[in-house]
Amino acid sequence: MKLKNREVALDRADLEILKALQEDSRQTYTAIGKRLGIAHSTVYDRVRKMEDQKIIKSYTTLVDLEGAGVKSILAIVTVYTDPKQTEAVAEKLAKYPEILEVYTSLSEELLIMTKVTAGSQEELHEFIANWVAPLEGVLRIRTSMITKRLKETHLSITNCAKRLHL
Repeated sequence: MKLKNREVALDRADLEILKALQEDSRQTYTAIGKRLGIAHSTVYDRVRKMEDQKIIKSYTTLVDLEGAGVKSILAIVTVYTDPKQTEAVAEKLAKYPEILEVYTSLSEELLIMTKVTAGSQEELHEFIANWVAPLEGVLRIRTSMITKRLKETHLSITNCAKRLHL
């Protein structure tokens, strides 16, 4: 990793280290080093630099909630807003733990798309009615229940491999 004019430039080794960590963040620096043909101390140093630069934001565990016995539903909630208040509404929505993702879009209308979880349809309705709809700037809301999950992927170095020339 190099810093040029305060901008980070990752090299192929950095990208391969990130790819390895995203595949299994529990593997040792020694295992990653062997896989990439570099010393484990080099892997350690590069990981620390990427952590310092906030390229690596955190380490986490993905849990299959359904497999763990937690009942929940998911919905995509589209919030149409007054254009002057879109950012403020989006920032408020991002603070709710029920809202997993928040995106804004500049289409023919300014809107916010959210992925929301709840324990039941009734809980979802209450959350939207009591916390989303009353927000200043909200004009209307469209809720789409997710009835079947066919694919769920998190953006990763592997997803971007072609753009990164890996």
